[in-house]
Amino acid sequence: MSTTRTAAVDVGNDAIKAIFGKMDSELYIPNVIARDIEDRPVIGIEELDQQDPIEGIHIRVHSPALLENNAIYRVGSLATKSDNPFELDPGSSKSEEDQTLIMLFAALALDAVNENQAAVFKKTNNVIDANYTLGTGLPLREVKEGKDVGYRSKLIGSVHQVEFLITPKYQGLKVNIKFDEVKVYPEGFAAYINLVMDNHSNIINRDLIDKQILIQDIGGLSTDIAVIKNRKVDDDKAQGFNLGVAEALEAIREEIRKKHGVELDSRRDVVEIITKKNDRNHIMVRGSRTSVHDITDRILGELAKKQYRHLRNVWQKNSQTEICYFVGGGSIVLKDYLKTLNNHLDGYNIDFFEDEKESIWMMSNAYYKLITDFVRKNSKVEGKKQEQKAGSTK
Repeated sequence: MSTTRTAAVDVGNDAIKAIFGKMDSELYIPNVIARDIEDRPVIGIEELDQQDPIEGIHIRVHSPALLENNAIYRVGSLATKSDNPFELDPGSSKSEEDQTLIMLFAALALDAVNENQAAVFKKTNNVIDANYTLGTGLPLREVKEGKDVGYRSKLIGSVHQVEFLITPKYQGLKVNIKFDEVKVYPEGFAAYINLVMDNHSNIINRDLIDKQILIQDIGGLSTDIAVIKNRKVDDDKAQGFNLGVAEALEAIREEIRKKHGVELDSRRDVVEIITKKNDRNHIMVRGSRTSVHDITDRILGELAKKQYRHLRNVWQKNSQTEICYFVGGGSIVLKDYLKTLNNHLDGYNIDFFEDEKESIWMMSNAYYKLITDFVRKNSKVEGKKQEQKAGSTK
């Protein structure tokens, strides 16, 4: 039987965050792709293998799960430098987009070709056969619509191949990806698990266990508000909205272009401008440090009002709620605006994760806890079956 490797992958609208093995490896890749040609031009091709593969992901992806099969892509940072970078649009369903699968396969392939996995996966010539047990998730709205079943079926039972083309260190290598198991979790429930459980399934926040809480997960394209009662998501009360930060980021990008003549490559550049530690909300215009505070404050302030309106509506329908946790990359962008609104208006008991990395990696950490718990329990069941089988043959 082939060796399987655990993978916990959050294909976020802003970036993919993945944790592998026993937390021995992690990957962060901006969720941007661009169609490309096989022989992409490279300056300094001789020094290519001295560069970071993450900065130069150039792949061909073959999978029966894809609508556009056998296509060639730039992925992540390399795609942002293309003339035709593609980021997911508002209103799209994560479970139905080729881009979600391309990002997922790229992350798994990058893990598989890493030299540290040489003893884990079989390699024949330039082809690596990689088996994964995957924990991932979808927005509550899509899970409520049953799209998790179709998403899982796309992955299970097929071979998905990633061929590295002009990628530093890995060009010429192919990875055949198979899934031994795929667990697709609702994102709101995953966030709750991350709040109350450690990596060994021990309870770490006992005071939250029996509370009624809200978790408002603000992403790039959508917002989920999970209502947690009796240690599980209340499916009837949970709500999903096609409202994320992507449209606001695009609006900021466009206004900066119109007002200052500065072209930003992607939404990722806007996020960096509004979240960086130093010179926040400033850009360089013809070599001069220039504030864009007026643009960001107006656009993000309006988005925060819409997000707060959703919070208010859900809280009113769940009046015994004790606290709402804001999670996701969008909550980092809107945190100050939401806090100000709340102080001036209803004064709800709300909380944010001050550690930005913890908030950004919350979903992948949750999937890791859930999938490793599944693997642990499954191993015990298999162990008992083997014991019973051995006993019956005596």
